[in-house]
Amino acid sequence: MSRLVVISNRVALPGENRAGGLATGLLAALRERGGLWFGWSGRSVNEASGALHEQTDGAIRFLTMDLSKADLDSYYNGFSNRALWPLLHFRLDLVDYDRGKREGYWKVNRLFADTLAPRLREDDTIWIHDYHLIPLAALLRERGIGCRMGFFLHVPLPSADLMQALPEHRALFSALYAYDLLGFQTRRDVDRFQSYVRLFAGGSLVDADTIRTPDGRRVITSAFPIGIDTAQIARQARSAVGNKAVRSLRHSLQHRKLAIGVDRLDYSKGLPERFHGFERYLQRHPQGRGALTFLQIAPVSRGSVAEYRTLRSELEQLAGHINGAHADADWTPLRYVNRNYAHSTLTGFYREAAVGLVTPLRDGMNLVAKEYVASQNPDDPGVLVLSLLAGAADELQQALLVNPHDLDGVADAIAHAADMPRAERIERWRVMMEHLQEFDIHRWQREYLQVLEGR
Repeated sequence: MSRLVVISNRVALPGENRAGGLATGLLAALRERGGLWFGWSGRSVNEASGALHEQTDGAIRFLTMDLSKADLDSYYNGFSNRALWPLLHFRLDLVDYDRGKREGYWKVNRLFADTLAPRLREDDTIWIHDYHLIPLAALLRERGIGCRMGFFLHVPLPSADLMQALPEHRALFSALYAYDLLGFQTRRDVDRFQSYVRLFAGGSLVDADTIRTPDGRRVITSAFPIGIDTAQIARQARSAVGNKAVRSLRHSLQHRKLAIGVDRLDYSKGLPERFHGFERYLQRHPQGRGALTFLQIAPVSRGSVAEYRTLRSELEQLAGHINGAHADADWTPLRYVNRNYAHSTLTGFYREAAVGLVTPLRDGMNLVAKEYVASQNPDDPGVLVLSLLAGAADELQQALLVNPHDLDGVADAIAHAADMPRAERIERWRVMMEHLQEFDIHRWQREYLQVLEGR
């Protein structure tokens, strides 16, 4: 079995919090066969980029690189998160078209390629992750690397018309032709990429899962919906019942039902729309007044970016407006919290919640939806209200599926979820939980690597 080389923007280093499902799956694959995980160190330095740090943990070698403040600003804060992130989430109005940031993105990808190429073996299997590193395989090929390379896009892919609105889009997206396997979250994402290939990137379709590039190479394109560590999250949620923060939350509710949302503070998550939907619930379903409390946890991300500061201010104003209009002396309908909680605590919160609100405007998958389901008490599960525009909706069909822009629909779904009979809740939960147990994070990484390696 060949050595596995994983390349991602950030690396799950030994001793760090590895709550994320992706880290669990990739570390399992690396332990099984031995390998290297390479990425940015998380540090920005005043001097030039390039300082390397190495750690080992059993058969796994971790190699990370410092970036200069200027390179980080153009590659990560700039092109990755102010051009590609909004584009890939269908938000052309927020794309930053600064050419300098685009050049900085390519510069850092070239730096990664220069650092990696001499450290790679002829028979390595290389697995590159996400939009930060789209051109990396093409740059490695230029440096003589011929081993099998796969790419997985964790975020959604927009329509071909939106993709071609990015300046020099063909140079970027046709760099994906250097991979042997392109993995996406959903079949819709695969179809959108194939449309882009046909319409704008000079390629053609061989069959449902294979494209032919302009120079005749064949690339497999397929959907691999990412899973979670279902068994571990279920165990964690059971154990969290006695957690101090979970007990405090339970006590504070005073026997009221809880609806919960947990999202990074990001415009793709549809938080203003969710707040308006909850307000519409209070207006349309007065029986819920005083009976249901909505807790929204939204840790601040990319706080230095203007769009995110504006979003935070908007949410604070909305929360104040909703509570001012609907609160009673002994009840606050909306609790809005901008802090991080330990993953174990969050799964305990999920288990307490009668309603899980996962209503992004666009999401590649959304693992919170899956973790909410996995955290439930089998004898008295809550109900998931899920956006149709999240990749998870393809798999979790027993959730109450909503259009996040349809405020009346969201309001009615919250009411339906809060009042759903126990037998129906159990039946809906059971079907979703069986799916999550079968298609977990371990199966995801095994199936991807089997296709990449032609096994």
